[in-house]
Amino acid sequence: MLRPEEKRELVHHRLNRAREIQKEAALLHQNNMHTAAVSRIYYAMFHALSALALSRGFQSGKHSGLIGWFNKIFVKTGSIDARYSKIITRSFEKRMDSDYDDFAEFAKEEVKAMLEECEDFILLMEKMTEG
Repeated sequence: MLRPEEKRELVHHRLNRAREIQKEAALLHQNNMHTAAVSRIYYAMFHALSALALSRGFQSGKHSGLIGWFNKIFVKTGSIDARYSKIITRSFEKRMDSDYDDFAEFAKEEVKAMLEECEDFILLMEKMTEG
């Protein structure tokens, strides 16, 4: 069990990690490495979401469990716009394609849009972990 100050530090670390991975994704995108960028975009959002989960006392060993918790606690209750559920869910699915589909390809504009959604998602997670 983490002490409150340890928990705050870990939440902060996960948010910082999300931003670091987001920068990696942007660099990959700039260098036309779109498939790799898609994977990093998802992981940036995953780290931000895991920071929120930790701040609320939730842990899951599965990515789908974390996304399901997010949907149940925040989206289905109307606390946040369902758009964010779609962003993380689509990103998770595309990450699976990018990592496991031998022939996965992503257009530059598609990845650019995903980077913009990633920014929105991380901003929301940062706001939700502030208090």
